[in-house]
This record gives sequence, structure tokens and C-alpha cells, in this order.
Amino acid sequence: MAPQGFQDKVAFVWKVADKLRGTFKQHEYGSVVLPLLVLRRMDAVLAPTKDAVLAKAMTFAVLGEGEDALLKKVAGHRFYNTAPWTFATLLNDDKNLADNLATYIRRLSRDAYRVMEAYNFDDKIARLDRAGLLYAVMADFADLDLRPVVVSNEVMGYIFEELLRKFSEMSNETAGEHYTPREVIHLMVDLLLTGEASKELTENPIPVRTVYDPAAGTGGMLMGAMHRIRDLNPKAIVNVFGQELNDETWAIAQSDLMMQDIDPARMRNGNTLTSDAFGTQKFDFILANPPYGVDWKAYAAPIKDEHDKLGHQGRFGAGLPRVSDGSLLFLQHMLSKMKPNGSRVAIVLSGSPLFSGQAGSGESEIRRWIFENDWLEGIVALPDQMFYNTGISTYVWILTNAKADEDRGTVKLIDARELGTKMRKSLGDKRKELTGEAINQIAMLYGGARGEYAADPRVKVLANETFGFQRITV
Repeated sequence: MAPQGFQDKVAFVWKVADKLRGTFKQHEYGSVVLPLLVLRRMDAVLAPTKDAVLAKAMTFAVLGEGEDALLKKVAGHRFYNTAPWTFATLLNDDKNLADNLATYIRRLSRDAYRVMEAYNFDDKIARLDRAGLLYAVMADFADLDLRPVVVSNEVMGYIFEELLRKFSEMSNETAGEHYTPREVIHLMVDLLLTGEASKELTENPIPVRTVYDPAAGTGGMLMGAMHRIRDLNPKAIVNVFGQELNDETWAIAQSDLMMQDIDPARMRNGNTLTSDAFGTQKFDFILANPPYGVDWKAYAAPIKDEHDKLGHQGRFGAGLPRVSDGSLLFLQHMLSKMKPNGSRVAIVLSGSPLFSGQAGSGESEIRRWIFENDWLEGIVALPDQMFYNTGISTYVWILTNAKADEDRGTVKLIDARELGTKMRKSLGDKRKELTGEAINQIAMLYGGARGEYAADPRVKVLANETFGFQRITV
């Protein structure tokens, strides 16, 4: 559950965003407001050690790695700022505010500066300045009390994620690429946490779990999973890991981690399929909504190379799908991240990976490999029009290398297509949503597919052979 009292901060920032009307397009609001929120939070967090950091920085001729580590130690955080100003004192020199703010950002510690750079924030400062808005917007943010004694890391995470959701929905024409609706995330996590997985979490006094998303977008799935696991067991230690290709989207995900004092090395920038940032690591829960129908022709060489040279020692040994849709490459990558003693995987796929490719094709070989290993536990057919940038039918696949005895050799199919609720106002292609009640119902159908819900017409349990060799409409 979201903590109380964070909504007033969200409302405050939302009102500040209203000042951008006319100067920025609606879909740009987030890229102005979110970096400012991050800067203001860092400013508030660093205030108690500011003078000590400045005094220490004066003793260094250069700032190498050793000095960087020392300044983090003095600051008491994973970041610091060697600029002489705070948000409040920047406002004392209104004539030079734009230049000073740019310098203030450049004097951030390396990791933090890299995030601001990925937001391309210099351009936003210049535009705010030209429009005569910079002082007013900065003054508003300076009034926003984000001191850690008032706003904990957890609450800060909720503020950031709620604003991100609102800005994403506002710019729904681009949101779908990087943003999965939160109710879909909630459902995926609940499906991952059925049966033994949930029991182990609640019975263990301090469980430690790792969660990984190879197509992390703005980090919504990782944060959704982290919050949900902590709902089940507030003492759980949840370590999240992700990789994201798009620079600005990575910056947003990285900011969310920074706001919550999570190690920035957990969120990497780059192409998962060609350079896996977590080469040897395995994870407990692995979930993703990879881009639909992503064409991988442009970077096919290293993937084909790994397939040819490493076979099953690499990630893509089972086969290569057609170049027009890389989602089964993501799935193979995710399966390579399972722990030997058991992991659970959830992935959103279109209908294509279910049906495309005749016998002997890459897709068919990948499916066969999955069935031979008995990894596919179940598929849930979602309502259509659930996502911001596509109205097509989508499915959540749940896979595991630690099936319960009664599930061995079978696949559960849940038809949840009729459980969507029409939204009052559509957002891009998203016209339906799943209520909390619908999510609970789907999770119950899934968990009780062999027991109390076996006779429900929306539930089917098929033997792997039957499922694997029939063309089935789920």
C-alpha cells in the first residue's frame, strides 16, 4: 500500500507543471519537472553535510576516483555536489540564475551528473529562461520541503512514481514504449507470487529476493514488484536490477533508484540483447514487457554470433526468431537468468510468439525447447486495449524451473479477456483497465486452476504435448 501523505507533494508539483503550459508541449512536462524534482531532493538530502563537502573539496587539486569516494563518505550519500549554492541561494542572483543552475548541475558527483545529462536538461534550462519562467519554477521547487525527516526514501519513491505515471498518461502517444500500466504490473507480480513463492515470502522472517527486468523502461516493473513484495512482508529485503536502452528513460529509472538510496549500478544503460550488463548473475523473479515486434536486424550480428558459437552455453541456443520480432530473444535471455534452485519469470507478449513460425522455424524450436524443459507454467489472456500504444491482444506468460509437482507436464490457460473495465477517458490506445478486484480474481483463477476453479469455463489445463502441437486460441 502507498504510504499516507504523499499526495499533497504530488499535487504541489503538478501545479508547478501547469506553469509550463504554452512554453512546453504537454508530453514534455515530465522531462522538465522530474529532473527538477530529483535536483531538489538531492539538495534537501545533502544540506546537513554541504559545508563539510565544500571544505573537503577545496583540499583537492583534481577529482579522481579516490577523491570521489571520499566526498561521498563526507556527504554520507551515494552522491554529492561541490557547487557553492543551494536551491534557495541560487535565487539570490536572478540575473545569472540560468548559468548558475547549469554550473550547479555540472558540479554534481559523476553518477548523478550522468543522469542529469541523459535528461538533456541544459536545453530545458535555456527554454525556461527564454520564456521568463525559470525563476518562478525554481522558487516553487525551493519551497517544496523534501527533507528526509519529512519525506522518507520510500515516500519519495512513491511521489516520483506517481508523477511519472501522471506525466506518462498525459503523453500517451509516447508512453507505451517505456511505460506499462501499473495494474498490469500488479497482476504480473501477483502471478509470480502464487503458491510456494508467496508462502516462502510470508513465512520467512527476513526474506531476501532479487528482481530483474532486462527491458526496464522507467523502472515501473521493478518498483511495482518491490512495493508488492514488501506489502506481503514489510521486512523483506528486495534488491532490484535492470537494463534499459533509451538514455532518457534510463535516466528516469536511475533517478527513481537515487531517490530511494539504491545503488545506481543496479540500473544499467545499454542493449540487453547484445551486451548483458549482468553477465553471470541469476535472479529470483524476472519480469519484462519487451517492446512489441521490435526489429533486431540492426544489431543482429552479435546475436547470431552468440547463437552460432556458444549454442546452449550462450543465451540463444534454442533458436533465433524472425528479425521482425525480437520478443522471443528477450524470453530466452530471461530464462538464462533463472537460478538453478528455482526462479519465476513473467513476460508480456503479443499473440505472435504463441503462433508464428511453422515447424522447424526459430520460433517453433524455441517453443519446443521451453516445453521439453517443462518451464511454461501458464498463460493469461488479457483484455484488449490495455496498453497506451497498442490495442492488440496481449498475454502474460509465467515460466519457472521449479514447477509444483501437480503442475508438471501441463500448462494453465486463463481467459481474462472479459475482465477489463472500460475507462471513463481513454489514454492513447488504452481504453480498458483492470480493477483491483479483477486482478484478485485472475490470480485466484490462476492459483486454483487445478482445485476450486477447475470447472470454471475461463480455466483450461492442458498437457504440454496437446498445447505444444495444437494451434490453440487461448
